Amino acid sequence: FAKQGFRTEEIDMDSLIFGASEYSKDGLMPISEWIGPSPWFDRMEEMINSIWNHAKVETPFGNIPSDSVEVNGELLQTMSRLYWKNRDERMKSRLFRLADYYLLEKDLMEEDSIRLDDHGCEVIGGLSEAYYIASIEDPKRHAEYKPKMHRILDRVLEVGANVDGLLYNRVNPKTGEIQDDDLTDNWGYNYNAFLLVSQIDEEPRYREAVEKVLSNIHKYLDFQWERGSADGYADSIEGGINLSNRIPTESALQWIDDSMKILLAKQQPDGIIEGWHGDGNGARTTLMWVLLKTQGVTVSPWTEDLQVGATLDDQGALYLVLKNNWKWRGEIQFDRPRHREFFNMPSDYPRLNEFPEWFVVEEKVQYRVEIEGEEPKMLIGESLRHLKREMEPESELRIKISRVD
Repeated sequence: FAKQGFRTEEIDMDSLIFGASEYSKDGLMPISEWIGPSPWFDRMEEMINSIWNHAKVETPFGNIPSDSVEVNGELLQTMSRLYWKNRDERMKSRLFRLADYYLLEKDLMEEDSIRLDDHGCEVIGGLSEAYYIASIEDPKRHAEYKPKMHRILDRVLEVGANVDGLLYNRVNPKTGEIQDDDLTDNWGYNYNAFLLVSQIDEEPRYREAVEKVLSNIHKYLDFQWERGSADGYADSIEGGINLSNRIPTESALQWIDDSMKILLAKQQPDGIIEGWHGDGNGARTTLMWVLLKTQGVTVSPWTEDLQVGATLDDQGALYLVLKNNWKWRGEIQFDRPRHREFFNMPSDYPRLNEFPEWFVVEEKVQYRVEIEGEEPKMLIGESLRHLKREMEPESELRIKISRVD
């Protein structure tokens, strides 16, 4: 920024493409998943289109921007979200060009090495998102993709997982050799793909694989993710949160809470965690965990003395508690089906770099609102989403909200 130009005198297009794909997937995409359409979303779309203007790698299906599984995996994920938002046929065509290359031409399972850690695992999640689009909009292509998509997942389970379902950093998919036996903090990223494909093809074995790892993750509370890096803890917890949103598992949820204590303890008094860009992952995962503990409920304005917590009962009713020290007046804000309202997605499918939806308030649905000490009332979702309240100092507000079908 200081020189208002490129960092190097000679432009390195591969580095620029990597940087733009990384910034889009890890920076702009999660922001857009939470806040919806914004200049950040527009910038993401602009950068992805610009990347494709420099697609120089030749394939039988046309040129693609890179031969890196990391870059192409990031593009597959980002372009899938962009496609759902605008239903841009050019975006879908380019997305399928990448997926065609990996699922109809190149065989990842015939490579000498595949990373299930970051800088490699992105392609598995990305392909699952393209596979989802094909299953809905191009049944013929979905059928063509299916054998290799399943082969990738099956082989990962065969040679890449330990007895508890945790995944190794790197394996040789041809020979089954474990090339790096450290366990990846990106286990949940990979299992997003398993859960999505299980839903698409009604394959119980892939869901069972997710259930297995969630039922065992509590055994790894003392494991040093990424050799104890806060970034490793953040990514591992993120994966657990995303999967627990779809398959709630008591021991996994307890592991998330206990692991967050370890992550939060790494933050220094000045707010810095480790002093590099990976600190952003710690902040992201902390926000995700907070939203889990409030079931997606936020307050405006938020003050440091205000405490918020929520849980759901077996019928899906929300029990919300607010406590404060000082007088407070503001809005209690409830989450919405962001996947549909922001991105036009047909379902809230498992995916990386999302902010999971917990208790969502549908705009046109009636809700029974029971505030302790007051008569119950019925509210339409549109009105409930921004519930105005006042609290006296040192008070507690208890609310139960039930959907009326």
